Amino acid sequence: MVFDERLADRVRKVLAEEVEASERKMFGGLSFMVRGNMCLGIVGDDLVVRIGPDRYDKALTRRDTRPMDFTGKPLRGYVYVGLEGYRSAKALRDWVNQALEFNKTLPAK
Repeated sequence: MVFDERLADRVRKVLAEEVEASERKMFGGLSFMVRGNMCLGIVGDDLVVRIGPDRYDKALTRRDTRPMDFTGKPLRGYVYVGLEGYRSAKALRDWVNQALEFNKTLPAK
């Protein structure tokens, strides 16, 4: 399992200010679980953001995103965000907040 540990620390810090989250090894990387649901993750140096199907197409218009296609088939509602998309603290916080907003729509597990 390979993931950017510095990015993981940054995500942990932002999440800790907002919610209680747990971690799980998934998708060949690290996933952050909120209310029992996968919310964010890190695979290599990509941030995985679960934004939901309603925000999916808009998110993909950004040049720093691409479909999450871990299984060989895009998973609608999940995007990979490259380094330029989360480099600043504000950009990372924006992605985390989008994931948390979608997470609130899901039933807790």
